[in-house]
Amino acid sequence: MTPRWFPLLLIFGGALAGCDQQREEAKVAGRWYTAGQVSDGARLFAEHCAACHGARAEGKAADWRQTLPDGSYPPPPLNGSAHAWHHTLSVLRRSVARGGIPLGGKMPPFGDQLSPAQIDAVIAYFQSQWDDKIYSAWEQRGGVDVSR
Repeated sequence: MTPRWFPLLLIFGGALAGCDQQREEAKVAGRWYTAGQVSDGARLFAEHCAACHGARAEGKAADWRQTLPDGSYPPPPLNGSAHAWHHTLSVLRRSVARGGIPLGGKMPPFGDQLSPAQIDAVIAYFQSQWDDKIYSAWEQRGGVDVSR
């Protein structure tokens, strides 16, 4: 025979599990992305981006502003110290999906390897490296646009 309090235990346990999921889905304070996206993005960034942009999006070139012998530029840092924060979310999404080749760069497209949700996670990861001042400047420039 099941004790009378057992249904309450199930309800309470389910509510606690829901709280954990809500916490995971909650936006990072003042930002468009969630902690879960940052976590997923860290793994994806390490797999697809870190070889060129550095493990923590810090860049790998001594001077990313200096052209290479072929006239192209090295991969820039994405940690807020270069120009990525000048681009809206939709432009960042497009850059990751289509790559930089159409614009004369060398970055390959990742739209065939990463889903739109994974691309958002990668962006969330490198934006999580931005300090609040840079993130705020990005927002003021209209960074969080609504287009996909």
